[in-house]
Amino acid sequence: MMRTILFAAVSTAALAVAAPAFAQDGGNVLTISSEQTTTWVRNFNPFGQTSARYTTLDFIYEPLVVFNRLKGNEPTFRLAESYELADDLKSITFTLREGLKWSDGEALTADDVIFTYGYIKQFPALDFISVSAQLESVEKIDDRTVRFNLIEPNSLIANTIVGMPIVPEHVWADIADPVTFANENPVGSGPMTEIARFTPQVYEQCRNPHYWDADNLAVDCMRMPQLADNPQVLAALADGKLDWATSFIPDIDNTFVAKDPEHHRYWFTPSSLVSFQLSLVTPDENNRKAFNDVNFRRALSMLIDRQTVVDIAGYGYPLVNEDPSGLGALYASFANPEVETQFGQYGKFDADAAIALLDESGYVDADGDGFRDNPDGTPIAIDVMVPNGWTDWIDAVQIATESMAEAGINVKMSTPEAAVWTSSLISGDFSMTLNALASAANPYFPYIRSFNPDDFGKSRFTAPHWENAEVMDLLGRYTQSKDPAEQKSIMDQVQLIVAEALPIIPVYNSPSFYEYNTSRFTGWADAENPKYSPVVSNPNPTRLLQLLDLEPVAK
Repeated sequence: MMRTILFAAVSTAALAVAAPAFAQDGGNVLTISSEQTTTWVRNFNPFGQTSARYTTLDFIYEPLVVFNRLKGNEPTFRLAESYELADDLKSITFTLREGLKWSDGEALTADDVIFTYGYIKQFPALDFISVSAQLESVEKIDDRTVRFNLIEPNSLIANTIVGMPIVPEHVWADIADPVTFANENPVGSGPMTEIARFTPQVYEQCRNPHYWDADNLAVDCMRMPQLADNPQVLAALADGKLDWATSFIPDIDNTFVAKDPEHHRYWFTPSSLVSFQLSLVTPDENNRKAFNDVNFRRALSMLIDRQTVVDIAGYGYPLVNEDPSGLGALYASFANPEVETQFGQYGKFDADAAIALLDESGYVDADGDGFRDNPDGTPIAIDVMVPNGWTDWIDAVQIATESMAEAGINVKMSTPEAAVWTSSLISGDFSMTLNALASAANPYFPYIRSFNPDDFGKSRFTAPHWENAEVMDLLGRYTQSKDPAEQKSIMDQVQLIVAEALPIIPVYNSPSFYEYNTSRFTGWADAENPKYSPVVSNPNPTRLLQLLDLEPVAK
């Protein structure tokens, strides 16, 4: 029987007994720091963008496929054993592995995939990647096969579809409000589904008793201690208490590696774009006037001493990004040289030029209070918001705001909890922030994740809420083409539009912060074996592959 879901063109303590107690029994426990917070809140909702634990995706809810950007977007098949894109690029068919089960023993079938896509259509707030807007229908071919029919041809649609977690119909069909559902006792498909222990200070996530790839899983449990900030992560790393972490560590060779040179390791590769972003929909009407003026954004960009930020706040780890299109060295093979010719000056530190542009644009001190005002005389007061404990970003903001203040900008910094910060970026209820966007194999993905209006109110990556219909049209055409020359021409145009408008202010490409300890586990990816990105942070699905490659050190 074929089951089909149609989509509109535009999307509107029983567990503790059942769970294996490997951690208490001395099994192979991997201690991880993937997020920083002042207390753990029990939430494993895979659709949640602000409050779900970072070990929810990939480890509890396994993707259909993991794409490896370090190997040219090579697919590693997980819940799916294959997929096939139609010749006309208007449909894609996924085939699930045979015999898949959820962690409670129920069968995982095409019905669960169909249910998930019907669910995000019923509750659009769950569609945090805005995939529904690209789908005409989703149909069940048989118990293991699902076809996604697309509204428009899309050569890159597989990368988007695999970003949506598949959930069990027999659990989620009865949830009245899935947006706020905490999913405290998850039923999942990934390797680590059982919450054996949960307190505000530590939680333990243990192996799925019905995991399809159990033979390749040597870790029994993951332990996540509550660590509030970078210094606490450094202390735990230096003491040898963490096996796997992602954190900015100052002077890492001396503060971490030197404590145990045989076992303390790290590998940093250029990755996420870190940029200053202004909310074009900020509730402050006076700030909104300035933020929507490209000359004001250009002036702020020229007031940022990127090299000093990298050298002092970043300890020299990041790569300066002066590219007003946002792409930078990471996407050098896609670069349009006209961006540098026409708009390159706006990505470089030049305080004199910034001050001159502010003066010419009418941003002068109208009331004698020492701060620049809007051309109509209304005041501008900027609060640069970054998460508490993110010390490298805090230092970066302090450096940037010093030069802004010297130019007469009324600016200060605030440091809320990360969840509050994320929520504010999603809603646009902020004035200015630093934000990071994960790298990808193709610049289409950072552009669509940053500027897709369908993601407004769903994702922090669209924090500026900048809309440009021409960019969206070009990105749509990019995925509909099979011609490399045509794709290059389209991407060249996108870069020029973004560089001219400067909706985000690039600062640097952060390294992927990855620290590990070889005293208890082997199998780590490193510079000599760069098999994938092993960073344990939330937006990196290849962390799943790293978990599966780990083997305990023989005792």
